[in-house]
Amino acid sequence: MNFVRDLVDGAEPRRLALVVLDRQGNRRTESFGEVADRAGRLAGTLAAVGVVRGDVVMTVIGNRPEWVHTLLACWRIGAVALPCTEQLRPADLAKRIEISEPRAVVADERDVDDLRAAGYAGELLTIPDERIYDSSPAPAAELEPDEPALIVFTSGTSGEPKAIRHGQRNLPGQRLQAEHWFGARPGELAWCTAASGWSKSARNVFVAPWLCGAAALLHDARFDPVERLDVLEREEVDVLCMAPTEYRAIAKRTELRRLPALRHAVAAGEPLNPEIVLRWQQEVGVSIHDGYGQTETGALTGMPIGEPVRPGSMGRPLPGVDAWIDEPDDAGVGELCVDPKSVPTFFLDGPDGAWRTGDRVREDPDGYLWFEGRTDDVIISAGYRIGPFEVESALVSHPAVAEAAAVSAPDEERGQVVRAVVVLRDAHAGSPELARELQDHVKARTAPYKYPRLVEFADALPKTPSGKIRRAELRGSGQGV
Repeated sequence: MNFVRDLVDGAEPRRLALVVLDRQGNRRTESFGEVADRAGRLAGTLAAVGVVRGDVVMTVIGNRPEWVHTLLACWRIGAVALPCTEQLRPADLAKRIEISEPRAVVADERDVDDLRAAGYAGELLTIPDERIYDSSPAPAAELEPDEPALIVFTSGTSGEPKAIRHGQRNLPGQRLQAEHWFGARPGELAWCTAASGWSKSARNVFVAPWLCGAAALLHDARFDPVERLDVLEREEVDVLCMAPTEYRAIAKRTELRRLPALRHAVAAGEPLNPEIVLRWQQEVGVSIHDGYGQTETGALTGMPIGEPVRPGSMGRPLPGVDAWIDEPDDAGVGELCVDPKSVPTFFLDGPDGAWRTGDRVREDPDGYLWFEGRTDDVIISAGYRIGPFEVESALVSHPAVAEAAAVSAPDEERGQVVRAVVVLRDAHAGSPELARELQDHVKARTAPYKYPRLVEFADALPKTPSGKIRRAELRGSGQGV
């Protein structure tokens, strides 16, 4: 097998592959013929500097075509791609370099100083530099499904990030989620906004769209809610994939409007609040299909295409994925487990037996799953088990709240109580009166025992580079209001 030979080289050369928007506002396109040629020549350059089958090639590049070309070049010759987000600092890069020992690094010139500060002194190819395409195209290697193709580091929600290796089988294996959740169609334009270097970007920025016959949009710019809507409208994007944080920020900070071209939208990375799903349905005209997966597994569940969206649900297991809830409590909540043999994108170094996700979910009578929180995030207060997501969702539905995190705080009487850390929208200021208003708001939105007995206001929430809240950093300390 060779994913690049079969999918990219085999495509009609004139068919649109990429729509590219750079930071200066310039726009250009690349056909599959152009992508295949550039990736082949870059593969030749990697081979010329000593990269051989099985070597690791690290990238520190934004959402630009050179990142796509580099990953394709690696997969063409059997090298192992290690994409890193530009948000990583020298200490982060040093850890990844130490663990993966890259044979070469391809980096944007704006990131070279950070690489040097990280102690990297090996082969370095910088972009923009057309000389990386000067070599003759390298031939496509015959590869085995279990040969490594990709390394993605976990986001480090707890503990140090870990290197997760995925095999060549991971690439064609993305067809499952591409067809049953991502949902692009031939001839459409799909935009996954995830920054290069993360699990979702590696599979949904271009792999999933191409597997579906669609083109991919690359936008190398920082997140701006107003600009995001403008780009969606101007480029007539058909399929959108964003993080829940981005959907929330756009809904909170802009005036949503109808986007007639936008046919399908998906979200993954963290639970998506029901009220945000409803707002996008009503004001934009598209239903957001939430999904769930992990760095180790790839996509596992998704809101089915063609069925009404159930706001707040992470959908059902993808077809063929054997998933179950282990040791459910009286409310039906337990840890989600899967059989690795049923997951075509499962990582190489995983267990032979059941994979325990560490996420607590419940299943409704129709088989839809509902996220309740991490196994170590559940708050037990006076005997009640409280998942943080429902508290956070209730808080975010208040017009003064931009973001919120719910964690446990020790309490002599109840063992634990719910503590909320709240980021307010512009023009709102924290006060004891607002704290009480938020508490009453949560009581009105969900079971009263779940309301936050402690409320704190903060300028921002601590997050991983991929945008997930670091709840561990919020536990323990805090005065509350």
